[in-house]
Amino acid sequence: MSDTARKSIAGLWVAVAFVVGATGWVAAQQKEKVAAPMMIQKQGAWVIGGKVLGDPNSSSLSCDHGYVEYQIPVNPREINLLMWHSSSAQVWQTRWDGGEGYQSIFLRRGYPVYLWDGPRVGRANWSCEEIDYKPRMRDQGNWAAWRFGPKFGEWWPGIQFPTNDKEAWIQATRARYDEFDTVQNIQLQTDAAAQALDKIGPTVALTNSAGGLRALTAATKMNTDNMKGIYSYENVGFVFPDTDNPGVREGGFGPIIVPLETFKKLTKFPIVNAWGDHTADVPNTVNTLELNRKFVAAVNKYGGHAELVMLSDLGLHGNTHIAFADMNNVAVADALSKWLKAHGLDKYAQKNQERR
Repeated sequence: MSDTARKSIAGLWVAVAFVVGATGWVAAQQKEKVAAPMMIQKQGAWVIGGKVLGDPNSSSLSCDHGYVEYQIPVNPREINLLMWHSSSAQVWQTRWDGGEGYQSIFLRRGYPVYLWDGPRVGRANWSCEEIDYKPRMRDQGNWAAWRFGPKFGEWWPGIQFPTNDKEAWIQATRARYDEFDTVQNIQLQTDAAAQALDKIGPTVALTNSAGGLRALTAATKMNTDNMKGIYSYENVGFVFPDTDNPGVREGGFGPIIVPLETFKKLTKFPIVNAWGDHTADVPNTVNTLELNRKFVAAVNKYGGHAELVMLSDLGLHGNTHIAFADMNNVAVADALSKWLKAHGLDKYAQKNQERR
């Protein structure tokens, strides 16, 4: 057999493997238990914040705004859920194997759901400044950062990921936006987010990774008391008052230092940071957890209610950095629902209010 023929056959097997993997992922979605249709009374999107460069009457650019997608179910609860990612909105929309994600789970549970893309990210990518994008090899870094296993290609035993589904890994690692993790960008995004939260109404922010730092920062900038809670999955950055500076310089993954009176806005609502398994196996995570404990202590010192929760202590095992997309995401959502109920954040609206 010629080398050309061998290469053609090898290429065919690669293509077949890819098609089989993709077919398996689609089949997993089709096997998902068919639930009752979701009843949505209203859905849409809007932009907020930003500025206009140039002359709006002749030559201009509208830029640095945020983007909000929303869905309001029939007979909604009073509290809205704003889902703030640190990878892409996709992680809230689907489970790793293509099953229902948090967006659908909580719409079914009666909560209005808002998906947020901050300025220069995802569907809000018009920037007022030049952006220097340089491709970086990061797929293997995703594996490590999301704690799928001790090294690339090796899974932790019992991990809540469809480990035999190659397409699931492809879907996961491609669910990324460029985050622009700088202090300047954090301030830019949270300026717009604070306006969005003031507009949406009473809201609990659900966040992941660096989205948690942004939600905390946005809460310190709001002009209303609409922030009713922040439930973070593995927040990696924190806000501290200048009176309790942890001795770490401000950076793109925190901390952000604010005046004490500004910080006290974070004491007006409950805050949770929930963590999955194998946190002790990643040095960066160990350091982050120590800062997390200092943040919790600072909030509670000034009369707030913050807590750090290990999902394993709730009987949830094998969870990754993105627990709400893991295979047990319904059980993870149940834990969140119990927390919402415990804080009186699960009441139904007295009447259908006009919301957008």
